[in-house]
Amino acid sequence: MEEARDMLPQEIIRRKRDGEVLSSEEILFFSKGIGDGSISEGQIAAFAMAVYFKGMTLNERVALTEGMRDSGEVLSWPKMDGPIIDKHSTGGVGDNVSLMLGPLVAACGGYVPMISGRGLGHTGGTLDKLDSIPGYQTMPENTQFREVVKGCGVAIIGQTGDLAPADKRFYATRDITATVESIDLITASILSKKLAAGLDALVMDVKTGSGAFMAEYNDALALAQSIVGVANGAGVKTSALVTDMNEPLAGSAGNALEVAEAIRFLRGEGERSRLETVVMSLSAELLVLGGLAEDRDEAKRNLKSALATGKAAEVFSKMVAGLGGPSDLIERSSEYLPVAPIRKEVTAERAGWIQKIDTRELGIAVLELGGGRRRAEDGIDYSVGLSEIVELGQHVEAGEPLAWVHAQSEDALAQAVSRVRGAITLSDEQAAGQPVVYELVSGEKMIPDSE
Repeated sequence: MEEARDMLPQEIIRRKRDGEVLSSEEILFFSKGIGDGSISEGQIAAFAMAVYFKGMTLNERVALTEGMRDSGEVLSWPKMDGPIIDKHSTGGVGDNVSLMLGPLVAACGGYVPMISGRGLGHTGGTLDKLDSIPGYQTMPENTQFREVVKGCGVAIIGQTGDLAPADKRFYATRDITATVESIDLITASILSKKLAAGLDALVMDVKTGSGAFMAEYNDALALAQSIVGVANGAGVKTSALVTDMNEPLAGSAGNALEVAEAIRFLRGEGERSRLETVVMSLSAELLVLGGLAEDRDEAKRNLKSALATGKAAEVFSKMVAGLGGPSDLIERSSEYLPVAPIRKEVTAERAGWIQKIDTRELGIAVLELGGGRRRAEDGIDYSVGLSEIVELGQHVEAGEPLAWVHAQSEDALAQAVSRVRGAITLSDEQAAGQPVVYELVSGEKMIPDSE
């Protein structure tokens, strides 16, 4: 093995530029240098561009992921009586799955230390949703985080500076050098943070469609396969579901509105079948990976029981209270969650079937209302957004609502109404439905979903 002191960053960059396969030692050396600052920003940029054009083998991706994971603290969870398991989504519109999945899985015996992110572009972030809950601490001290996970089975928080610091620095450089869209680098970025949480198993939700970053199905599938291969290579049992984002997953898009919908789901009042399918499919996969169920059928029975008995709702309440929020949020959510002063329906101008939804446009509508960030330092209005959004294949009469807009001003309302109306296409004929779960990627093998 070559000694680290004999390695030169520029030689590693040159070898990757020329399409050579780097050794694990070279990649670990480079990852460590990104984290401790001994590799310059220019060298990071050059390395990122070389990887962007020349790609990486599976072994290279595993080494890069492990190197960035090990650039900071890696959590451990001794003396837990269940598996440490988690889920990650590539992001979408109306994707509030984590708020339900975490409590459901915890109610079935798992421990879910979920480290989530904020909104990015037109997609919403789990942390922003939770910030709409008064008092909820998304950046708690490590001791509090551990106590809540141990006490109720789940805590959803933000990434601390101690976890995968190399990724934070690497991503910042990729963001300004047009190298974000590399499946190799996306894989390492996602997994370095997740694996630093000390997981036994992980399930990935890779979105595809008009509201997803990976809009093309083949790109989403390639990312799912890459993540599953690398995570398993790094010793964490991992599967991925490729799911549809050609329409919002929940009926709402906007931070407090999505929390309210998640609470209704946990109270057994969920009406969005596509949302339930994704929540239950991801949760069931996680229970099987974590050894908490023999197969997906048993897992889904256990999950439905946790929902019906109110156990999952109880776990959610304990998590919220443990992280500083109100203990009775489930029972009195309307008294705690912020409400926008203006609420108006967007009506259909003619009768017809909902044929197409430009989901990205709906996400931008929420962003323009103030529910997302144009720049990282921007504040967020947690009360604004869209609710009661129509679904593909649904029939509406002229004058019936396509969605409701929640806004702070008449100007913002008018802009959102126009954008929502333009994003939804009506047809005289009913379009064929499409699945919400396209594929299950397990290990290195792609398996069609059985549902």
